[in-house]
Amino acid sequence: MNTSLLYYPFLFALLSFIFLLAKQLRSRKPTPNLPPGSMGWPYLGETLQLYSQNPNVFFATRQNRYGEVFKTHILGSPCVMLSSPEAVRFVLVTQAQLFKPTYPQSKEKLIGPSALFFHQNDYHAQIRRLVQSSLSLDVTRNLVPDIEAIAISLLDSWSGKVVNTFYELKKFTFDVAVLFIFGHLNNHHHKEVLKENYYTLDKGYNSFPTNLPGSSYNKSVSDTTASLLTWMIKYIHDDSNTREAIQIEQKAIFESNDGGNRTLSWAQTRNMTLTSRAIKESLRMASIISFTFREAVEDIEYKGYLIPKGWKVLPLFRNIHHNPDFFVDPHKFNPSRFELGINPNTFMPFGNGLHTCPGNEVAKLQMLIFIHHLVNKFRWEVVGSGGVHYDPFPIPQRGLPAKFWKETCSCSQRRTSKLASREESKLK
Repeated sequence: MNTSLLYYPFLFALLSFIFLLAKQLRSRKPTPNLPPGSMGWPYLGETLQLYSQNPNVFFATRQNRYGEVFKTHILGSPCVMLSSPEAVRFVLVTQAQLFKPTYPQSKEKLIGPSALFFHQNDYHAQIRRLVQSSLSLDVTRNLVPDIEAIAISLLDSWSGKVVNTFYELKKFTFDVAVLFIFGHLNNHHHKEVLKENYYTLDKGYNSFPTNLPGSSYNKSVSDTTASLLTWMIKYIHDDSNTREAIQIEQKAIFESNDGGNRTLSWAQTRNMTLTSRAIKESLRMASIISFTFREAVEDIEYKGYLIPKGWKVLPLFRNIHHNPDFFVDPHKFNPSRFELGINPNTFMPFGNGLHTCPGNEVAKLQMLIFIHHLVNKFRWEVVGSGGVHYDPFPIPQRGLPAKFWKETCSCSQRRTSKLASREESKLK
């Protein structure tokens, strides 16, 4: 028997197997790889770098090196950071069901598992409705005079003094928060105890998570509105054109209220166009909330990269707010950029999607009322050199020490006085 006759069927079967295997390999999608990036030191990762340097530098250097998707390790968790509007929308809106709200374990211990932020679906909607009921427009409208009284009282206590602006503004935002949550809390002792506990929690929450005796984190096992107001006071102090435009806008409202003898109305706070733009620009420039936390509930592929189940996912708001592709001269304070519309998903100071900060309108209202009385009744000068403190969120150096003087005449009177002085000097 010719052995070659047995060889051909075997060869045909082998060739068929190789052909089918090659076809299967060609049709199989390549396994996605982890994004590029450094995981830093064991456990510590890159947390020390995040807490010790300008967040613009921390995020921008990594984005420039690795692209809009990169990995790192901070606060005890492996993370994927995303720095494009499309990626933020993917995580927070279109595919939000794939990413559960979360925080690093160190921060979760501080605020507790029952916090609104950690929940989804029906339970989240239920609790959010309860929270928003205390922050509704009806409630907010009625509290405008009370917020105004708190702002006036604080500003009056600054007259003729050098104050730590950030620390003082924390008192203002705390008192407003108590007003919304508890109403008029007349028991001074209870209010002071509540304030002391809040400051302890706040300091520990924003500290490096070292659970050693005496550390800030240990004692507590950002007040973003106070931070933002501090930055806004600095920005309009440094930008005389913006400051004068705001003064003119607010002076018209002030004079329509009989020189401040009548309280502000809700409608008047809705008609502070220039001031509102300055607030938006301060929110963009300062970007107090640099990012938010999510966690992948399953292995997810995004733009060819693997986001493993259980990894933290951080949409980087700060990178987008400071991207020259979306904001021309991003490091320049320019409220006029908000006169026209901006690109979708490029301005997210309060987050995006279902977990957007429910108190954002209250925060803006506080700022409008405070700025109204500041520019109408006070002048101020920043004391000492500038600079920024990162812990890890940016705050003006030493809390922006500034001296405040109570105004003795109106803006129009000041301008008249200046003109008179000039004419007098000419005559001389």
